[in-house]
Amino acid sequence: MGKPFIKWAGGKSQLLSDIRNKYPDKIERYCEPFLGGGAVMFDIIKLFQPKEILANDINKELINTYKHIQTNCDFIIKELNTLQNHFWLGSEEKRREIYLLLRNKFNEMIIGKKEAENLEKAVLFIFLNKTCFNGLYRVNSKGLFNVPIGSYKKPPICDEENLIYCSKLLKNVKFSCADYSTTNDFIDSKTFVYIDPPYRPLSATSSFTAYSEFTFSDQEQQNLGKFIDCITQKGAKIVLSNSDPKNTNVEDNFFDELYANYTINRIEAKRMINSNSSGRGSIKELLICNF
Repeated sequence: MGKPFIKWAGGKSQLLSDIRNKYPDKIERYCEPFLGGGAVMFDIIKLFQPKEILANDINKELINTYKHIQTNCDFIIKELNTLQNHFWLGSEEKRREIYLLLRNKFNEMIIGKKEAENLEKAVLFIFLNKTCFNGLYRVNSKGLFNVPIGSYKKPPICDEENLIYCSKLLKNVKFSCADYSTTNDFIDSKTFVYIDPPYRPLSATSSFTAYSEFTFSDQEQQNLGKFIDCITQKGAKIVLSNSDPKNTNVEDNFFDELYANYTINRIEAKRMINSNSSGRGSIKELLICNF
């Protein structure tokens, strides 16, 4: 229990054992600047019960959902159960109709920016995540969700037991929605930081960084490297995940050069989100540590 309550591109559930091997012996302060699905955060809370936790992501709707799972879990469960029953009973045509109706409603709420709608928006975020194609969260240039429906008859929209447990685990988490660099103020020599940015694409066609309307270019990867140098100088312990360019070009030393002063580990991973199941084979990923 206490697994991520949403699907997320680049989610770390399958790599937890490798990442766990890099944890320090003791974690009293924890920071995650790119929260995403939160698999590592949930794992660390269960294992170490840190006294202080800062979880950040630039995706406003994601952070809004975490905050309401933390504080309004009972309401979310009630609403999701209703939606699940309604969705499961519908024909394929009816399910598609429901999906498009709720996707439009979700986007209208994004445009409207009404605080009073944030709780309902969290419900819709989870519903769409569980019923959309491959659990993707993708937005257009205006920040509006544009993923089509997935081909599910009875997707597990409401995992009540896990949601309740997640809510308890999140009790003492402080959430922020901002650029990752703002977490610098929280991080000190006693902080363990897990960093899971949008991955550097392995090819021009594999680029997927549209978790928000903001992009993450090679320049941004280099800026992140400077941020990591900065918090390393503070004495923070850091583990960073990213793609391994050598999967497609053995001469691509982008990360080997950027993190030459750190320990670089290459681990086996599977592509979990791909439009073609044949594109979900094993590849190498990087785990980069400063300790």
